[in-house]
Amino acid sequence: MLSVGYRIPKKNVLISSGSARSKAQLLDACRMLSQAGFNLFATLGTSRYLHEQGINSTPVAWPDENGSPNALDLIRGKGVELVVNIPKDHSRNELSNDYTIRRAAIDHNIPLLTNDRLASAFIKAFLQKPVTNLSIKAWDEFDMA
Repeated sequence: MLSVGYRIPKKNVLISSGSARSKAQLLDACRMLSQAGFNLFATLGTSRYLHEQGINSTPVAWPDENGSPNALDLIRGKGVELVVNIPKDHSRNELSNDYTIRRAAIDHNIPLLTNDRLASAFIKAFLQKPVTNLSIKAWDEFDMA
């Protein structure tokens, strides 16, 4: 992911985790982010779920809602360095808000993850093995046994 331009977030992550299954899938990764000192911003349902699990997050309004902070404003103002946006359902309102968040992340060059398993794996990977500890190896240096 780093080789195609993804950057590791330094401080702020926006999470909209979708369905109950996706929320559960992302729980450990969110807990690890929180314990590592990251600020979590989350859409209302996700923020409520995280709070119930003992994880602090700042609730944010959907793009089509009045409220501050607003997910769209955070993205446009580069207030987050990673966006995790997992679709919940195919309702018109959900699709419209998700599209707006995703489009804004891409337009503002903020890494975007739209799959709960991938997001969880990516977050756990960069927290467990910091980029500064990665080294470049030649093919013949890998143990292929």
